[in-house]
Amino acid sequence: MSQATFSLSQLGWRAFYSQQLSLEDFEHSTPARIASVHRGRLLALTDQGEMELVPPSFDASITVGASVTVGDWVLVQSDTTRMTRVLERRSFLSRLAAGSQQRQQSIAANVDTLFVVTSCNDDFNVSRLERYLALAHQAGVDPAIVLTKRDLCDDPSSFVKAIGTSAARVPVFAVDATRHDDAGALLELMPCGATVAFVGSSGVGKSTLINTLTGAAQTTGAIREDDSKGRHTTTHREMIALPGGAWLIDTPGMRELKVGDVEQGLRMTFDDIEALAQHCRFRDCKHGGDRGCAVGAAIEAGTLDRRRFDNYLKLQREARHARQTEHERRERERRFGRQLKVMLEQQRKERGR
Repeated sequence: MSQATFSLSQLGWRAFYSQQLSLEDFEHSTPARIASVHRGRLLALTDQGEMELVPPSFDASITVGASVTVGDWVLVQSDTTRMTRVLERRSFLSRLAAGSQQRQQSIAANVDTLFVVTSCNDDFNVSRLERYLALAHQAGVDPAIVLTKRDLCDDPSSFVKAIGTSAARVPVFAVDATRHDDAGALLELMPCGATVAFVGSSGVGKSTLINTLTGAAQTTGAIREDDSKGRHTTTHREMIALPGGAWLIDTPGMRELKVGDVEQGLRMTFDDIEALAQHCRFRDCKHGGDRGCAVGAAIEAGTLDRRRFDNYLKLQREARHARQTEHERRERERRFGRQLKVMLEQQRKERGR
């Protein structure tokens, strides 16, 4: 990470954050931006330079609404390394962690643009791209798609065409990640003070692309010939300063992307299907062969891809399951809270006898 000193504006500070501060905050606190998260320590950037902060889990007096993640703005008590507050986020990217616990896993906060990186080989998968797009839209982040390794395939335009209506209004870049002029095309979405994040599977060339953008030399890993899968080369999330003044958040490669409750993100990602559904004969149409179904008619006519519709239904089921699971978790916590309150009251009465 660069040891240069940046102004708050250069770090991405905006009026949105200033409006959350009181006069007392201005007098006794320093804004800091979380630049990297490690086990047991946090590194942050302020207008005075880099500092190491006490993680919230190590200080029960810190009032935070959620776990701190890369890109967060926090308040630090003046002349200390103690966080007092995490500021409300403009955007928040998260996914469900692997396994059956339905635990939310932070990706990054306060991101302006999410670059979804895939490659022109067997890793390419439109259904997975739609997952990333739903994730970005749900988080309030503008998505862009980067197709790497265009130099290693016969017809990179076929991959762009295959994306089709899945990203009708999303910028798509086909690049050779090692070429500065190719990587430079992405800089139009990275103005000074903006924050962008790169996500994608292992082996798609994220690290190579970031090396080209920053002029750095991250270690990159080879990919397996049989399935175009790579090894993880990024092991933690961190903010990287770009020469033009933007901030880039690199993330470890994702073998699996489990979406949570992304209902709004799905509506935006599959807005063509949502629009068709408005013309179905029945308002509660299930789009499964119902009479007068506009979605089914579009599939029959070839104007709606069956794969896209099936993925829409699959992601809807996942989002619904995540929503129900979260509701059940909160209900369990409420019941436990009520039981604990009754137990403590009973103990108080028994002590008063």
